[in-house]
Amino acid sequence: MTDRITLATPATHRTEIRKSVFVANAAPVDRVDAALAWIARVGTRDATHNCWAYRIGAQYRFNDDGEPSGTAGKPILAAIDGQGLDHVAVVVTRWYGGIKLGAGGLARAYGGTAAECLRVAERVPIVELESVRVRCDFASSAALHAKLADLGASKTGESFGADGVELALDLPRDRVDILVGLVRDLTRGRGAVLREAPSS
Repeated sequence: MTDRITLATPATHRTEIRKSVFVANAAPVDRVDAALAWIARVGTRDATHNCWAYRIGAQYRFNDDGEPSGTAGKPILAAIDGQGLDHVAVVVTRWYGGIKLGAGGLARAYGGTAAECLRVAERVPIVELESVRVRCDFASSAALHAKLADLGASKTGESFGADGVELALDLPRDRVDILVGLVRDLTRGRGAVLREAPSS
């Protein structure tokens, strides 16, 4: 599978087109609810329009916010897809300057402003995470905790039983096999790594 790319940090680009000011804000997002919350925060109330789009894997939405249908949100989404980005949301805010741009002009303005914002933004690969549960004895758990950072793993839960500990972890999918070997070695084969559905 081709490596997917997202933004490293939020980015902004401002341009003026025939007296209308367009400001694009773009950010990495990992879930639909987070994308919609960010879009709501970034939109400017005194602006004429706050048009937006997001792409998160197979999930996407766009909104023209009162501009003629197909002239704003869809070109913004096309800018995201055209640069091969994923897990990204973009809001393009417009302050109307008194000169109408026409449908083609609007599409070029919204899509072009979004595309330039994304073009100059720093990018990073998307790391596919997998959720696992690790069962081990108490004696091995301290050594295992000490190795989690090296694996890029984050602990999402921990429970204790009569004969040991169960940890819930998220870690890069390509390091799960390393974790399996580590748990096997630390526990002399008595521990277990239980794989679950990958986190999105």
